[in-house]
Amino acid sequence: MVRVKRGVQSQKRKKNILKQAKGFKWTRSSCFRAAKQALMKAWSYAYRDRKNRKRERRQLWQIRINAVCKENNISYNKFIAGLKKNNIELDRKVLADLANNNPEIFNEILAKVK
Repeated sequence: MVRVKRGVQSQKRKKNILKQAKGFKWTRSSCFRAAKQALMKAWSYAYRDRKNRKRERRQLWQIRINAVCKENNISYNKFIAGLKKNNIELDRKVLADLANNNPEIFNEILAKVK
């Protein structure tokens, strides 16, 4: 059998891991084993927080819509129910943006819902 030397591949793999761990504190950025463990942890946090970001954004939109609804003496749940009853298919992201940037358009929507 032919002898296979694998130094090039392992060095390439280590170099890639250390490159991804650049900017980490202490040994995590320079030692292969610590960098690998830190990256595994970082990737799991990144995966989890991509899900959490969606949850937090929706909460923020609901809070913004609710604040404008309270100013106009209507509750958030009655506003959403009124949207569905009148077949106004705008999602919370768009509604929050309208409430924040174009209050006159949002007030027209509120008038239709009331």
